[in-house]
Amino acid sequence: MKIPYGGDYNPEQWPLAVWEEDHRLFDAAHVDTLTVGVFTWGLTQPSIDVYDFSVLDRIVSRAEASGRQLCLATGTGAHPAWLAAEFPEVTRTDFEGRKHRYGQRHNSCPSSPVFRRLSTEMARRIAARYAGNPSIIAWHVGNEYGGACYCSLCATGFRDWLRQRYSSLEALNEAWYTTFWSHTFTDWDQIEPPSALTEHWRGPDHTAFQGITLDYLRFMSDAMLANFRDEKDAIRQSSRAPVTTNLMGLYRPIDYHRWAPHLDFVSWDNYPPDDRSPARMALAHDLMRGLKDGAPFWLMEQTPSVTACRDVNPLKRPGVMRLWSWQAVAHGADAVLFFQMRAGRGASEKYHGAVIGHSGRSDTRVFQEVAALGAELTRLGAATLGARTPARVALLFDWDSWWALEISDGPSRLVRYLDVVTAYHKALWTLGVDLDVVPVTAPLTDYDVVVAPALHMLKGDLAQRLTAVAARGGSVVTTFLSGRVDENDNAFLMDVPGPLAPLLGIRIDEWDARDHTYVNPVTIGESTYPAQLLFELVIPEGAEVMGTYTADFYAGTAAVTRNDHGPGQAWYVATALDQAGVTEVMREVLAPHDLLGPLAGLPEVETATRVAPDGSRYMFVLNHGSSPVDVPAINGINMLTGTPPPPVLNPHDVLIVKTS
Repeated sequence: MKIPYGGDYNPEQWPLAVWEEDHRLFDAAHVDTLTVGVFTWGLTQPSIDVYDFSVLDRIVSRAEASGRQLCLATGTGAHPAWLAAEFPEVTRTDFEGRKHRYGQRHNSCPSSPVFRRLSTEMARRIAARYAGNPSIIAWHVGNEYGGACYCSLCATGFRDWLRQRYSSLEALNEAWYTTFWSHTFTDWDQIEPPSALTEHWRGPDHTAFQGITLDYLRFMSDAMLANFRDEKDAIRQSSRAPVTTNLMGLYRPIDYHRWAPHLDFVSWDNYPPDDRSPARMALAHDLMRGLKDGAPFWLMEQTPSVTACRDVNPLKRPGVMRLWSWQAVAHGADAVLFFQMRAGRGASEKYHGAVIGHSGRSDTRVFQEVAALGAELTRLGAATLGARTPARVALLFDWDSWWALEISDGPSRLVRYLDVVTAYHKALWTLGVDLDVVPVTAPLTDYDVVVAPALHMLKGDLAQRLTAVAARGGSVVTTFLSGRVDENDNAFLMDVPGPLAPLLGIRIDEWDARDHTYVNPVTIGESTYPAQLLFELVIPEGAEVMGTYTADFYAGTAAVTRNDHGPGQAWYVATALDQAGVTEVMREVLAPHDLLGPLAGLPEVETATRVAPDGSRYMFVLNHGSSPVDVPAINGINMLTGTPPPPVLNPHDVLIVKTS
């Protein structure tokens, strides 16, 4: 047993002689796991009445002969050309109302009965054919679900979804506040998908009726989930092996919390926007781990070198691929896989990085680094499989708040949900905190500190549960634009921040939004930090002022507050502090709970802890900087070398210490 290692392999693109060379190179690189069949629908079903598994049979049998494990896909990540030609309804209609023809990849209408029937049948046949193969350790449904459709089939599906959600038009009209602009609906068929042809202006985030758009975002996420569930149910007719699909981390269009109960395990594709974002990757890893109550996930895809889909595609520097792979393991990965195993000759991913390049060489830097990492994973063995993060800090993440905040017509379109969340997660990451990123529905009883940035939408009993954290001695932190709206995106008829006000001990009557050029510094203790974009004018009603604005007519008023609530505390940050300011606030919150990490003074050194099922404790130390750093003594053994941890950690180097 060990961490599965390998990745996405598409041998259907090459002659059989290349397959033999590939498997020789896989052996050299310690590759033991392949994801196959992701885009084989057109091969396995060349027409509506014909199924041909001969190519997939050879792929599976060749991998099995080499003793490799398989994550076998249903092949439905893109529909074949004949399907669109015979059934034009399966292609999507875009936000501008244009009916698409065959092409690209994410082009299947999730509400199309034909698409659902034929994709489900493909999954059923593949599972029935290969279910008895012991080399198959997981099933992979679809691929990177995403996008949206606005066709007539989706309009019908949306109306059906709304009937289930609201039961009556009276309830729907109340939720959508349709007395505004004479929008009251008297028949379900009057409801249209919100698009550029109906409720929107300037783009998908500019809507006249936020409630309608919010519900369509929810519906579209659920519609694609229904596609996944169709195929999973078909697989279950023949196999009990775990079923997954590759998620995309910090991806706005789909609410992964709604998907999580239906995934047997989480897997995701890590393609950060640049090569300078280790904290952002840590947030994405933590979010993915939090989808299934802290259970380990698979790193389903990452590039060994470069991507190919951006305007500029930087190369991973020497050691970075190894560093980022171990970072995934540190945050909960139980598999490390790449896209792609061999570079394709043509089409849009021919320049995407691969373990094996076009020349098929094994003496490239990239291949040698992949092989070296494979040897390390073999050496580690099963030590961290199933290990969990012992977190006492939770960060709340909520797709509804993300959607609602960014489709709101005010106070500021410059405030982006992910920017706010990332700033608070990065502060915790910099301070070396082991944390969970969890949905707003998660139990909070095990956490000493709960951080809820931009908690724009307040649903259910969350206000009471946050109050309970403080009531038992914990700390709660939230920020500007929190507690503003209910689950239907309607404002609370009470002082801002709505039901959170008693916990926070404040009231907000006014707020000031400015562009990026305007800065109003905030003084916290002896230091002053820049703040931008939004400035809420806080009136303390029991809370202690911890930071004040220094400019404009509200100079000297509260920008950061702390309220004692029983034995605990509730903090409120009313403006977008810079990263140093956010980190300072979080340091003040964490210190009384003794939650600062052991290397919190080294900002480019990341630490993380995992506890294995047998109780063994592993501390990961990762140097993301370009200079060596002195590491305080850690009692234990470095699992990668079998020796005590060294006193100096080189740039891009990693320690995995089994602590004593």
